[in-house]
Order: sequence, then C-alpha cells, then structure tokens
Amino acid sequence: MSSDKQVDRIAASTQVRTYRGPRFQPLRRAVKLPVWGDLGIRLGAALFLIFIVIMVHWWDREGLVDNLDGEVSFLDVVYFTMISITTTGFGDIAPISDRARLVEAVIVTPIRFAVFFIFVGTAYNFLIKRSWEKWRMARIQEQLSNHIVVLGYGISGSEAVGELIERGTDPSCIVVIDPSEERLAEAEALGCNIMAADATRDQTLKAVRISQAQNVLVSAGRDDTTILITLTVRALAPHVPISAVVRADDNESLARQAGANNVINPVRFTGLLLAGSAKGEHIAEYLADLASVSGRVQLVERKVTAAECGKAISQLDTGGRGLRIYRDGKALGFWETACESLREGDVVVEIVPTTNGETKGDGHDREDSDHA
Repeated sequence: MSSDKQVDRIAASTQVRTYRGPRFQPLRRAVKLPVWGDLGIRLGAALFLIFIVIMVHWWDREGLVDNLDGEVSFLDVVYFTMISITTTGFGDIAPISDRARLVEAVIVTPIRFAVFFIFVGTAYNFLIKRSWEKWRMARIQEQLSNHIVVLGYGISGSEAVGELIERGTDPSCIVVIDPSEERLAEAEALGCNIMAADATRDQTLKAVRISQAQNVLVSAGRDDTTILITLTVRALAPHVPISAVVRADDNESLARQAGANNVINPVRFTGLLLAGSAKGEHIAEYLADLASVSGRVQLVERKVTAAECGKAISQLDTGGRGLRIYRDGKALGFWETACESLREGDVVVEIVPTTNGETKGDGHDREDSDHA
C-alpha cells in the first residue's frame, strides 16, 4: 500500500471517531456543576429558607396582628413573610407580642440576610462574573500571537509543558487543547490557556489562531490521530513548525509527509538510551541531562548572531560547545570545514552549561518568550 493511501486510510478511520459533542466555548474554564444545576441549587436553598420562615410565622401567628381585618390567615402569613424577607414592611401586618418580635429578631432576620446573600451571590456569579470571564477569554483569544499550542495533554504533552515552563516560557503563552477536563485542570493550574475540544477540527484550531502560533506540539496518544491533527494544522498554518510524537517506526515517514517538521519516537529514544547504557554506565545519564533544563548541561538551538558571523563554531559568544550548524537545510558537523566560518542565517546547535536552572544561551529563548 502506498504512503498516500495509508494517510487516507488513517484519516478516514480517525474521522469516524471524531468528537460529536456540543460546540465548545473557546478557552473556557472547567466548572464542577452545569450552570442550570448551580442556579437550581441556589434557588432551592432560598425557597427552602423562605418556607422555614412561613412555617415559623404560621406557628406564631397569634403574635401577629392584621390592621385591616384583625385576622391572620395563611395567605396573610405568606404575604407577611415575603414583605418581611424583602424588608419592604408596609405595616399592615406587624408582630405585637414579645415572642413574635423575638422570633423576628433571632430567627427571621438571619434567614433574611441568608436569602439576600444567596440572591446577590447568584446575580454576581451569573451576570457579572460569567460575563466578565467570557469577555476576558474572548480578549485573550483575539490577542493570541507567537504562542505555543500543545495538542494533547497526556504523559508526553504534560511533560513538554512542564519542561517549557522550566525553560522560561510564560504559561500564559501556552495553549493546551485536550478533550479531557480532568487533564486540562492540571494545565490550568499551571497558568496555561486551556480548551476542551477536538484538535482534529478546523474550528478548534482556528479558535486558538493556529496560523499565528510560534510552535505546535502534537501528542494525541494514537499515531493515526496525531497524523490527522498534523495534516489539519499544516493545512491551516503552512509555515508554523510542528513537532509530533509517534510510536510506530512505519508512521514516522507518514507524519513527515503530513507536515511535521520534527517527528519524535519515544520508543526509539528509549532504545537509544538502553543501547547507550550498554556501552557505558554514564551515557544514558548524560543524554537525559542534555534533554532536561534541570541538568548541568543543556542543548540549545538558535540562530547565529551578527557578531558571530565569520567566526568558527568553536568561538561562539555564549561560550558553549557548538555541535553542528544547519545551512540551507543541510546539517554540518563541527568537524567539517564549513563550520570554520559561520554565516548569517545559520542555525547552530550547542551545549551550554546551566546554573541554577538557567543557561547562558537562555537570552535567545527569553527574547522569543517576551514577544509571545
């Protein structure tokens, strides 16, 4: 079967599983209860408290006087309760006995305040707070630019977000998309923008301004879904760098054909670590050290500065150890003659030491983060 047919087959099989739920609200916050559920609980509590006051007034109706006809009926009790709870007080019905006045002071007044705060709190939560939150999320969505979009917040996605934050990326510049509210709660706690949605849909990616993103990281948990997401992202954002995680060797080429600039195979990387450990007990440790910002050394990829043009790769201004450069899409090792003279537009990969979690090469990364 040709690669093109495999892509079509994967795309078709994934579309069958496409999320069919209600339309999402971009960058919304997860809530424990539905809106109408929360509203129902509040109204139910208020009505229950009012019912208690009605029963107390009915029980103590002998202490009330009706200035109109002198008789206090159940309807009069309901009427008096409502004007008493709302502090309207027309004066046509009033407590006259000491016990009735004590009941008003000790029982009815606290309940009156409770009902008042329930209604005020409901008005604030549903009218003011939610409207403000909706407006704020819309403004954030409109201003997204040069951000990092993480599609899938499983093990790989969550580790990537954590590492990005450790490297100095502002969490507010990270947008995480995942269908699981439970996983998104973790990203939200870190300060990231979140969206509970299906990343294979065009409308989802357009909502987070995918074409304006700095980078896109795809880790959907399944190779077929990852490839479909990569195809969708590449169609909407032709020039945005995409890094995708696949686990099967034969899907790596498909992910590249779909538009991924970097394809990461965690199974292959684990094999490399295992093989390296067989040749020396410290090789695997050093490779893990390079991959993490919390280690003593770190791999940094950046553009060559104007001051470094004409210098050799061994004379980098950061003091790091240059390993290779990328020139016109070709990788050149530090031992090759071309690396003796750096040019404008070259991209260098170097090893720099870390000090308290910061590298000497972080200035370039921080500059990018500031623009985000």
